[in-house]
Amino acid sequence: MAPYYTIRTTAGQENNVALLIEARAKAADMGVLSIIVPKDINGFIFIEVTHATKIMNAISGIRHVKGWIPGVVNIEEIEKFLIQKPPLEGLNVGDIVEIVSGPFRGMTGKITKINAEKEEVTLELLEVTYTLPITINADAVRKASKT
Repeated sequence: MAPYYTIRTTAGQENNVALLIEARAKAADMGVLSIIVPKDINGFIFIEVTHATKIMNAISGIRHVKGWIPGVVNIEEIEKFLIQKPPLEGLNVGDIVEIVSGPFRGMTGKITKINAEKEEVTLELLEVTYTLPITINADAVRKASKT
């Protein structure tokens, strides 16, 4: 197994940088074996190359690349970012959550019901004057506080 190295990027541009490195690696043999873009880490991607000297060839001149961090990263350190946790983990009835995607993005609500089979939560929006229950996917909410 070849070593992994860390590439620093502009936050939010990790996927674009990975695609550009991939295109460059496919066009010419640069020794790039894999590229990992963890969604929980902003501004960093991990690249597996046959030798450290190949990194500069792979990233030089690519926009939004800030550089690379010398030193090898063990795959065990990266694995914790690759394992996806269940969306309902840590959510309970009565929790106050923030909606992070969809048409109600930015609003807060109180969980009134959890459907584990469909991975959905039913919320009562707190920012409206009347009771408005909505059911959304658990991936679309983030726990804000507990009452």
